[in-house]
Amino acid sequence: MGMFGGLGDLGGLMKKVSEIQKNMKAMKEEMASLEIVGKDATGKVVVELSGDLQVKGFHIAPELMVSGQNTVLEAACSAALADALQQFRSESAKRLSEATGGLNIPGLT
Repeated sequence: MGMFGGLGDLGGLMKKVSEIQKNMKAMKEEMASLEIVGKDATGKVVVELSGDLQVKGFHIAPELMVSGQNTVLEAACSAALADALQQFRSESAKRLSEATGGLNIPGLT
C-alpha cells in the first residue's frame, strides 16, 4: 500500500457518511408523516400520534367516563399512550437501522 493508500478508505467513509445523512433526513420526513395508534388492553382508550410525536387524537369510551372510575380511566390512558410510544420506538429503531445501513453508531442507534 502506498503512502496515500488510506485516503481511498477515507473517501469511501465520507461518501458513506453523506449517504447516511441523506437517509436520515428522508427517514425523519417519513416518520413525521407516520400515524401511530395506541390502545389500552380493552380498546376503550385510543391515542393517535404523528411520527413526530404530536398528539392527533384521544378517544375515550363513554363507559369509562363514570364518576368514581378515575383510577381505571387513568390506567387505560397510560396504557394507550405507552402502547403508542412503544410502537413509535419500534418503528423508529427499524427505520434508523435502514437509514444507517445497519451500522451501529453509538449515541444514534
